[in-house]
Amino acid sequence: MEGEVEQKVRAGAARRTAAEQLAKAGVASPQRDADLLLAHVLDVGLGRLPLVGDLTGPQQEQYAALVARRAAREPLQHLTGTAAFRHVELAVGPGVFVPRPETELLAGWAIEHAQLATGVSRPPVVVDLCTGSGAIAKAVADEVPDAVVHAVELDEGALAWAERNLAGTGVDLRHGDLATAFDDLAGTVDVVVCNPPYIPLEAWESVAAEARDHDPHLALFSGDDGLDAMRVLEQRAALLLRPGGVVGAEHADVQGESAPAVFAATGRWQDVADHRDLAGRARYVTARLAR
Repeated sequence: MEGEVEQKVRAGAARRTAAEQLAKAGVASPQRDADLLLAHVLDVGLGRLPLVGDLTGPQQEQYAALVARRAAREPLQHLTGTAAFRHVELAVGPGVFVPRPETELLAGWAIEHAQLATGVSRPPVVVDLCTGSGAIAKAVADEVPDAVVHAVELDEGALAWAERNLAGTGVDLRHGDLATAFDDLAGTVDVVVCNPPYIPLEAWESVAAEARDHDPHLALFSGDDGLDAMRVLEQRAALLLRPGGVVGAEHADVQGESAPAVFAATGRWQDVADHRDLAGRARYVTARLAR
């Protein structure tokens, strides 16, 4: 009995030591990351960690190695190989932008508007530009099964992850540039959604190490003001959408006025609005193509 108690204490000590190591490295959520990594090593849910006995030698080595990599600011999702996004799970790793929780709000907006377009004479048509891992496209296909979903990605490394994540979903995934994608859909799309690159080049040093050092730069940076891709998106969405169709795009929290201005300045959009995330920060812009 005494040995069993000692084993459980040692397991708990491993978690505490890992959390302390991650905190010293500047990881934002050290205790949770330590727990998630241990749960990954043991292949158990977080709720079962307090019930787990001592780690075996190989488990201790694997855990220590993963914690060291996380302390070096390698993204947690790269270490576990998966990322949760709304109701779906995505395979992620080096070469693809790791989907963020705040992007779930933009996906929810796209899902809501796809559902509003359901029940007319044809299925709703949704286009996900700059799909990356395929997160938004997969979420839409999962929650609006009647929708016809199309997605495009330029970066070949990210495209490989999208192919893996969208296999079997029915999503039409293509390799291409958002500036020229889907000419064959011109004037027929109900919802265009996009999480474009939006970080100004001058903001390099302010980007979290997990993103700056591990996410593809094509998915991060977009010109001097961070809005080059947004301007291209505005033009492409105007071509793809049917009259009355809607577009939604994520942006940086400092672009709460400048991103909507990209759409408002052209005169071809109605209901241009910006939306905040759960932390109250400006997060994504939406607009409706004038009829």
